Amino acid sequence: MRNCKTGQRQRILFSFAVICFLTVALTGRLSYLMLVKADYYGKKAEQVQQRERAIKAERGKIYDRNGTVIAGNKPVSTISVIHNQITDKERVIRVLSRLLELDEEKVRARVEKQSSREKIKTNVEKKVSDKIRKMNLDGVMVDEDYKRYYPYNELASKVIGFAGGDNQGILGLEVKYDANLSGQDGSILTTTNARGIEIDGAVENRIEPVAGDNLYCSLDVNLQKFAEQAAKKVMKAKNAKNVRIIMMNPSNGEIYAMVNVPEFDLNNPYELNTDEKVSDKKKQELLNQMWRNHCVSDTYEPGSTFKIITATSALEANVVKLTDTFSCPGFKVVEDRRIRCHKTTGHGAETFVQGVQNSCNPVFMEVGARLGVDGMYTYLNKLGILNKTGVDVPGEAATIMHQKKNVGAVELATMSFGQSFQLTPLRLLTTVSAVINGGRMVTPHFGVRIESADKTEVKKLTYEEKENVVSKETSDNMRMILESVVSEGSGGKAAVSGYKVGAKTGTSEKLPRSSNRYIASTLGFAPVENPVVLAVVLIDEPEGIYYGGQIAAPVISELLDDALPYLGIERKEEEATEKPDGE
Repeated sequence: MRNCKTGQRQRILFSFAVICFLTVALTGRLSYLMLVKADYYGKKAEQVQQRERAIKAERGKIYDRNGTVIAGNKPVSTISVIHNQITDKERVIRVLSRLLELDEEKVRARVEKQSSREKIKTNVEKKVSDKIRKMNLDGVMVDEDYKRYYPYNELASKVIGFAGGDNQGILGLEVKYDANLSGQDGSILTTTNARGIEIDGAVENRIEPVAGDNLYCSLDVNLQKFAEQAAKKVMKAKNAKNVRIIMMNPSNGEIYAMVNVPEFDLNNPYELNTDEKVSDKKKQELLNQMWRNHCVSDTYEPGSTFKIITATSALEANVVKLTDTFSCPGFKVVEDRRIRCHKTTGHGAETFVQGVQNSCNPVFMEVGARLGVDGMYTYLNKLGILNKTGVDVPGEAATIMHQKKNVGAVELATMSFGQSFQLTPLRLLTTVSAVINGGRMVTPHFGVRIESADKTEVKKLTYEEKENVVSKETSDNMRMILESVVSEGSGGKAAVSGYKVGAKTGTSEKLPRSSNRYIASTLGFAPVENPVVLAVVLIDEPEGIYYGGQIAAPVISELLDDALPYLGIERKEEEATEKPDGE
């Protein structure tokens, strides 16, 4: 009996101890939650009782060099529904499907979905969203937003690029300067009850969005229009695959115009610029090609326009003088190869300057041999040919060049007149800038300055320059020689009345050599004494006559004839002369 009472007391004491322990533990836990974690759970409760809606920031604008908007914004809205706030489901479905021009079943599926917030449609035109807002539909949210808008549609499409549905940059300047243009979204915090329904009359916490910075660039709408019109005209006349044009200021690297026709509509970037019906996979491939900036991302054999670089290198290395004489029988034998001149009957005796005027391959093969492999690569490096330019748009391609150890006499000969390697049009133009501007290697660019939306902060963009890449004497001589190519040589069709123009023509055969597909090109600048415009024209796979001096040089003439007066360069009274033929 006594043992039973003892066991009972022990059980009572054990139960009491357990209760005390649990009480202490619970008290400690409550104290911890109420004191130590009070802030944490307070915020959690606040989050449950609040709903956040984003306010989209306005994307920064892009301006041309004259302050003309080339990429702006249109006010639009995002229409959403909050399931547990809808009081008349059928009316909401009926109104939204009608005004937003959406299938009623698709709208129904989203309205009936039990989520905190369901988007019905983005980029809704303001006049439509205003109608929806005035109807005061319970559970329907109309949030302000912006849609990128390009007032000139196709103009400079592959340079400007475009922004996607979320206003994020996808191509060109839009993606390169996305961090500056994007801005910072704001938000609206509304108080809700336990069921997630917004409480009428509750104070909203609003964080205002910060608009993105504006980008001012060197593109000139008028010069871009001139260039695109000229490109379209020659493309149609020659039934060419595409036409590329770049116009820039050789003294500072600012690019006035960059054309890649056919261009595409920036306001409808996912629509092909052809009527071809293709599969989704093929369409994406064609879109990638359509968006491609061929001036920056594609390489080509420059042909005789590269003779500017060979001539400059030879003068800098002192392996040739202006008065040196050469003989052209119409070809030159290099090892086991007979490499011809474009004039198969030969140019006969000619000076170095005449060799440039005539674009004579045997002269340049001899000059290349005098430079030698070491000399050639020394100046390819010095003149930047082997490096990218650093232009401020994405996708720049590198030069495709022989490894020095693999260059023999034949490779050296073909390199000297612009064959057997490839570079981008922009790379060639940038190096020629240094040749004609007194010897400074500039960085080609579009971005000039960045300003905050309220214009309180301004950042001027700067770019690397290298001095003395070419001596002033060589620069002066090359300008004189290239002017004589127009006045006395193969570049006569690049002439412009009232201005001294320097130019070099080129014609290169695409691989494989037997394909009979050519790129006709001409590079020109003016005024010769102090160039303000340097331009290059490439006509890809023209039909019929394909020589650069005959079909690309006239385009250079047309561009300079428009650009020089526009830039305030006055004509002089003397008339420019013109010669009919050219390589």
